[in-house]
Amino acid sequence: MKGRMQPKQNEAPTRAPTTTVPFYNDPKKRAILFQIATLLMVGLLAFFLISNTLANLEKQSIATGIGFLQKESAFEIGESPIPYSAADTYGRALVVGFLNTLIVSFIGIVITIILGTLIGIARLSSNWLVSRSAAAYIEVLQDIPVLLQLFFWYAFFYNVLPSPRQALNPFMGVFLSNRGLVFAIPEAHPVHKYLVLALAIAGVAIYLMRRWARLRQARTGQPFPVLRVSVALTIGLPLLIWIFGGAPTAMNVPVLKGFNFVGGTNISPEFTALLLGLILYTAAYVAEVVRAGIQSVSKGQTEAAMSLGLRSSLVLNLVVLPQALRVIIPPLTSQMLNLTKNSSLAVAIGYPDFVSVAGTTINQTGQAIEGVALMMIVYLTLSLLTSAFMNWYNKKTALVER
Repeated sequence: MKGRMQPKQNEAPTRAPTTTVPFYNDPKKRAILFQIATLLMVGLLAFFLISNTLANLEKQSIATGIGFLQKESAFEIGESPIPYSAADTYGRALVVGFLNTLIVSFIGIVITIILGTLIGIARLSSNWLVSRSAAAYIEVLQDIPVLLQLFFWYAFFYNVLPSPRQALNPFMGVFLSNRGLVFAIPEAHPVHKYLVLALAIAGVAIYLMRRWARLRQARTGQPFPVLRVSVALTIGLPLLIWIFGGAPTAMNVPVLKGFNFVGGTNISPEFTALLLGLILYTAAYVAEVVRAGIQSVSKGQTEAAMSLGLRSSLVLNLVVLPQALRVIIPPLTSQMLNLTKNSSLAVAIGYPDFVSVAGTTINQTGQAIEGVALMMIVYLTLSLLTSAFMNWYNKKTALVER
């Protein structure tokens, strides 16, 4: 068009002049600066606290470090899953306490999940008596502090049950008294370690069989009798090992000598009181978690399963619970962690868990900082391992949406 300037073909387009933004106006650079400053402040604070603590300990001639773990402990531990005596080191004593905590936590978690699941299902039962009984259990056990429950069971075993001379004998070789539950066990025999190995092999075989059966059913539609074969492997394989190993039947039977029983094995009142208190208290919360998870599943799922002719038990196991797990597992993990951490209350009733043994070690050595740090590390490790396992299981059981 005439009268209008046409741009040249090779002329480069003009760019707007660039302006340099000061670093204090750049959000990214400012955020990095604040983080570096925060880290420096935390590091300086930690350096001040640690140096000040070490200086004060040196003034009071208090030794530091973990060298005390190699010294002789000079105190006995009432219950020990491994050989231990007062001549052993503090390190071995702490290992005994850690194993006691681990045993209580593991057994407590397994039984709590089973009991809490049953009570949670019972809470939703159409039977009025079953539902109300489960609701009463949940309300009562949740409202009583766990420490009071531990005191109750401890007092029950020591004040209600008779002395060893008048011990209850419900079954042959089983005695119940204020010294605990004593019962007969098989005498030591070389074949016993092979029985444990056979059980482990059976467990691995059952796991592989379940995976194969699931894939086979998805491919062909034909079910496999997993339950019957699992029971046969669990009982049959150890039974064959026992028979080929000579079928030992000798038992180590407890016998009353003096004021206590000798022989057999003993489950102490402290261990039983701790386990009962933790299980009954935590199971009440697990029951509510299970109830909420089941109620989160749409009723249409249940109606659709029942319309196919499935029994109520199969509807629960195959349809409802698999879908409810995605709601149940996260809060269930918190309850498992609570049970593990609440096991530290064992010191109140005299059970030698890690906190109790570490407390005795602190009193004798005076190294409170190291002892408390070890307690924190142990419970932090147990909590992280539990969380990691439950997160793995949660991903494994997660529903894959199409």
